[in-house]
Amino acid sequence: MVRFLKRGCSLDRLVRGRGMSESSGSREESQTFESGSLDDDKMLFRSQGSSAPGQPPEQAPKSRFSKDAGVKEQPSDLELMKERFAKLLLGEDMSGGGIGVSSALALSNAITNLAASVFGEQWRLEPMSAERKARWRREINWLLSVTDHIVQFVPSQQISKDGTSMEIMVTQQRKDLLMNIPALRKLDAMLIEYLDNFKDQNEFWYVSRDADESEKGNARRTDDKWWLPTVRVPPDGLSDVSRKWLQYQKELVNQVLKAAMAINANVLTEMEIPESYIESLPKNGRASLGDSLYRNITDDDFDPEEFLSSVDLSTEHKILDLKNRIEASVIIWKRKMHNKDGKSAWGSAVSMEKREQFEERAETILLILKHRFPGIPQSDLDINKIQYNKDVGHSILESYSRVIESLAFTVMSRIEDVLYADSVSQDATGGSSRRRPSLTDSEPIKPLDPKEEIEKLNKIEANNLMTLQDFMGWQMDQNTETKKEKGTSEDEGKWMRKLPNLVTNKKFLEKIENLGGLRSPTARH
Repeated sequence: MVRFLKRGCSLDRLVRGRGMSESSGSREESQTFESGSLDDDKMLFRSQGSSAPGQPPEQAPKSRFSKDAGVKEQPSDLELMKERFAKLLLGEDMSGGGIGVSSALALSNAITNLAASVFGEQWRLEPMSAERKARWRREINWLLSVTDHIVQFVPSQQISKDGTSMEIMVTQQRKDLLMNIPALRKLDAMLIEYLDNFKDQNEFWYVSRDADESEKGNARRTDDKWWLPTVRVPPDGLSDVSRKWLQYQKELVNQVLKAAMAINANVLTEMEIPESYIESLPKNGRASLGDSLYRNITDDDFDPEEFLSSVDLSTEHKILDLKNRIEASVIIWKRKMHNKDGKSAWGSAVSMEKREQFEERAETILLILKHRFPGIPQSDLDINKIQYNKDVGHSILESYSRVIESLAFTVMSRIEDVLYADSVSQDATGGSSRRRPSLTDSEPIKPLDPKEEIEKLNKIEANNLMTLQDFMGWQMDQNTETKKEKGTSEDEGKWMRKLPNLVTNKKFLEKIENLGGLRSPTARH
């Protein structure tokens, strides 16, 4: 599921013909050439719609959008790249009238739409086709190439010929891009490799949604995602090794999800809140939350878990509505704290300490929602930030991390489908319920920090290519070694191998640590 607005989805249908033929009079006014330099310069100057000098009309270059260009002919990579960057330069306004969106939003939409077309139908746990992989790699590299030219001046030492040293300023890729683009590329590659790990599995299979109910068995879908195929497992369920391997893959994907969420949250924090969003807010937190929610948050005996248990979170729409209300109240309370004189319409009669306490409670609820429901659509605040953002670097980081986050959540959901089918096969009463993937299963809820999550990824990176066959072979080896070595700590895990002396990218981690712009969403409190 790829989130955010897809603007201009039908823009490709505009202006298919170029109708640029000119009258014979205009051709006579085109550039003339001397006979001696005609061969060298014949392609440099010509009026639109005219043939190249000395070239027969039927050999003139043809637009691939014209009727005579040949519909069956596949466009080359160069033509595709020209088309992509033409849309970016036009701001998705194919009429060329200058009413297009900003470059930042055009790039964000391009990355979002590309991910939707490549990953939008990843309905099964299976490797991506070679064609889809190649297309994703090729086109995402085109779009990310823009970041190579977003630079800043940094001091550097230069040694002259006589041996003297002097400090000069050189250009370097902007610091946030230098840190995060390689990390996101790594997460991207790891997710695709995790999907490749499922090529050898044969203990579960899929039944089409149009199949008979008898073929779907007890694990047929009962949620709102009716279009997804139903997972089937053997009558006795998965083997113990396959079940552990699936849990292992789920933990790997979950770590990628947390790292992508951490980067995305930090980028959104750096984006400015647009004035149009602020103007649309009510003047106080009570009006935003409603009387019931406001009383619960401002109560002296506030408990975030009790608060969430008293709220209806049965559908995505209700979860998103709660998130929108709480985020709006946080913005209102912050603005009131900055208007201490009370003369502004945003002024507040409540004390600063109380206002800050309310804000911290609201931030806690938002953090729990983010961990418990990682796949919910973007809030109104996030959408407004993306839509009105003018920083191209922030736009690329946000959209790229968002599509990786969406793909990771999709893969986690597909793994949960298999585990659910396995649990139903073992539970004859069918009492099991389908679980929504979350980040709260094994760790306490806390703000996601990019440095921590990437360090965890570096620790498990050596395991990310373990297929089911590799895991089965390793499981047998480890069982043999366990009998010989009784002193092995139980904390190392019974089925996850521990590698000594892991090689990590220390320079990369040091740069992230020194980057002041990267911080957790609540680090400013």
